[in-house]
Amino acid sequence: MLKRLLLYLSTATWARNVMTKWGVARRVARRFVAGEMLDEAVQATKELNDKGILVTLDYLGESVAAAKDTEEVVSTYQAVLDRIHKDGLNASVSVKLTHLGLDISEELCVNNVRHILTRAKQHNIPVTIDMESTAHTDTTLRIYRTMRDEYEFNNVGTVIQAYLYRTEKDMADLASENAHIRLCKGAYLEPADLAFPQKADTDQNYVKVMTQYLRANTNAYLCIATHDEAMIVAAEKLIKEERIAPDRFEFQMLYGVRSNRQEVLAKDYKMRVYVPFGEAWYPYFVRRLAERPANLWFFMKSFFRTA
Repeated sequence: MLKRLLLYLSTATWARNVMTKWGVARRVARRFVAGEMLDEAVQATKELNDKGILVTLDYLGESVAAAKDTEEVVSTYQAVLDRIHKDGLNASVSVKLTHLGLDISEELCVNNVRHILTRAKQHNIPVTIDMESTAHTDTTLRIYRTMRDEYEFNNVGTVIQAYLYRTEKDMADLASENAHIRLCKGAYLEPADLAFPQKADTDQNYVKVMTQYLRANTNAYLCIATHDEAMIVAAEKLIKEERIAPDRFEFQMLYGVRSNRQEVLAKDYKMRVYVPFGEAWYPYFVRRLAERPANLWFFMKSFFRTA
């Protein structure tokens, strides 16, 4: 129930208005968000790269209200891509389709994604299309396939969420397409007829579809995005037993979560950290609190210590 409450609060305008005005909340959020400016995200990326860790940069934001608002989002992503290239960073980028106008017009969103992918391809930088709520799952997969197949962008991947009942079939289809997929558990509030309500069932499904994807006799690429030690151990066991080639997978974690474990994994595997930045940090931050009780405990301790 606590998780569901936090996921509700992540979308509540009144809660966002309260939290974003608290200086303490902003300071604590910096554990999970690199900063509000690109320079801060670049600095965080350089520090991670120095430890042998790859990065994916995400300019925070979700559904926009007007088409003109997407112009700034596109130009920011293009600036991020130029900066990655200029500074020689070992980094990719992630984008959210609602941030690029999906809730306004699919055509607008597709054009914006094309602009970003074109600049990224010029610099040989990968782009991941993030997955959002189930209201956008089919459209996200359709746009991903359009970018990959119709417009022939070979630098694009997308995300699949293990807590959805549909995921096993989606992953089987994507494996046959040699897709580049980030597999995560899922962090949105979904009804029980669409998603596993129990964490144990989500965990079981995660291991199941991960195993099927890596065992598929294809060139599909899997980003194993989890902080759950049981999932990591299961992945390592599978990789060793099946002798999965290192060019078929990587591990991924979030900025500020299990940093020591990230460094350990980076010694043996490709390890990538999701580094978000921007002023729209509130929904992302609250979803991180909902995902792990340890994150919420950290927030509460920090809040009372600095309030």
